[in-house]
Amino acid sequence: MMKILFLTTVLPSHKLHGSEIASQNVIDALNQVGCQVTVVGYGRKEDGDLPRSAQEVLVGDRLVETKRAGWWVVLWMAASFLKKMPYSAAKYWSRQYIDHLRALLQNETYDAVVIDHAQLGWLYPLVQPHKVIFSAHNVEHELYAQNAARSQSSLHRWIYAREARLVQQMENQLACVADEVWALTEHDADYFAEVQRRQGQRHPSVKVLSLPSGFAAPQSTAQAKQFDIGIIGSWPWKPNEEGLLWFLERVYPYLPSNLCIHIAGRGADWLVDKYPNIHYRGFVPSAQEFMAQARVVAIPMLSGGGIQIKTLDAIAAGSAIVATPVALRGIAHPPATVRLAETPEAFAQLLIDTVDSTLTTNALQEAQRWFTHRQQQFIHDIAYSLSAL
Repeated sequence: MMKILFLTTVLPSHKLHGSEIASQNVIDALNQVGCQVTVVGYGRKEDGDLPRSAQEVLVGDRLVETKRAGWWVVLWMAASFLKKMPYSAAKYWSRQYIDHLRALLQNETYDAVVIDHAQLGWLYPLVQPHKVIFSAHNVEHELYAQNAARSQSSLHRWIYAREARLVQQMENQLACVADEVWALTEHDADYFAEVQRRQGQRHPSVKVLSLPSGFAAPQSTAQAKQFDIGIIGSWPWKPNEEGLLWFLERVYPYLPSNLCIHIAGRGADWLVDKYPNIHYRGFVPSAQEFMAQARVVAIPMLSGGGIQIKTLDAIAAGSAIVATPVALRGIAHPPATVRLAETPEAFAQLLIDTVDSTLTTNALQEAQRWFTHRQQQFIHDIAYSLSAL
């Protein structure tokens, strides 16, 4: 039995956010292939006091969302400059984390260490000479470069450009020293493979994992519909917020006023009572139930990196889906329940058409088969990668 030390930012077992779903999927797959996994990370203060799984080690509770962090933002920015590291890495740096890690390494022997997220690259010197797997949720620096390009403020452009440069340095260094890199899309894998080639590695050690939905099982039967269009996301995350604003400003005007639209997820309280036919639900305890209750799930993503967990979840929920090309990034050959729209007008028209139609049994079964195959492939990918170590 391999013993794996999994170092992450926020303990993911409750799967409240997309990145946590991805991390927990990897942990679940490691468990299924027979590994003994110890997971180390912070508790997210914004989520309150949540119970931990037996395999999780809590470093401490920490604010994560910049918009709600108050004076911590100043401290993190100061630490970023003093340590010459990205702001998004300085948020997670602490003596507590280092002490917890050292204690675990002194008291236990591990066959491999997973560094989950590039922002934890500063932990690498502490885990040598263990075998190291870099779990890259996306090519992180590209997100900050996108933000820099779109910022109207010269100060914001400078901050995002600095972050892009420093994050790229951290993820490139980690990609070159890790024994394996686990990527979630072909685009990301190609990037990290090229980084390794430039450093002289003739045979890049990069694997693409077929990340499945965060749901344990797909929706097997059609559920009674409660509303027409459903949209869900973590709205403090900039790409999600950008997509929601695009939907409201560019797509919503083309939709009939009698359509009932429900929006779920934390961080969009400004929606309350703003539109006559939009009901803001806030946090919902079951994303799968919410998606299954919608006649169609809209996924209006315009930017971002990695793979869209909400697209995978909507497929597993047995929902009809209208998505932008970015929302399908890294998802090859989706089932017939998914429809693609590239313009606001097309997006609106597909939503109208889908609301007026009913998913066939064959379409739902195809989505189930797609989900099951992807889940099985993911576990196979993890087992194969571990055997290569």
